[in-house]
Amino acid sequence: MKKIEKIVFATGNKDKVREINEILEGFSIPVYTMKEAGVNVEIIEDGKSFEENSLKKARTVWEVSGGLVLADDSGLEVDALGGEPGIYSSRYMGEDTSYHVKNKNIIDRLEGVGDEKRTARFVCAVAAVFPDGSEKVVRGVMEGRIGYAEQGENGFGYDPIFILPKYGKTTSELPAEVKNEESHRGKALRAMRKEIEKYENTDSQ
Repeated sequence: MKKIEKIVFATGNKDKVREINEILEGFSIPVYTMKEAGVNVEIIEDGKSFEENSLKKARTVWEVSGGLVLADDSGLEVDALGGEPGIYSSRYMGEDTSYHVKNKNIIDRLEGVGDEKRTARFVCAVAAVFPDGSEKVVRGVMEGRIGYAEQGENGFGYDPIFILPKYGKTTSELPAEVKNEESHRGKALRAMRKEIEKYENTDSQ
């Protein structure tokens, strides 16, 4: 039995941390941000995929902190835009550009495109580097389509323009518990939770 005392999550995004804690509610291992763990390192995201970027973040923090480190890389893929913004979702149109501007740009670029061609998905890759240096990456996907205007106040980022056809609402219009059940990050974190439990339950060498 390998007991993990804490998890350091390689992020400083408060919205993301809140969402992570909601999804992992009832999980016995406390989750800390890099700041809370006293980790201050520069992470360069130059991978060619969500998986590469999440693993690079986790490795960079693990080299400083040790223990169990998790990191995620996520983004929006819009089929009619050739998969944009993809891995550049957070840096799309510049890191300091507001999401209202980014969302409007996507909607404007889809002008005249009907519902059936507005398909899109949120993708999240969560990487773990375990105390013994072993690594694991999992992926979660949420399929949907792009709306015609921002709607809802509950989400962040691209949530106000991303419609889940199952509910006919954007992910910003859904209650947090519903969004977390359906979301790409929720699916990936629940899959990673199983990997952590599996790691803890293996016999120490």
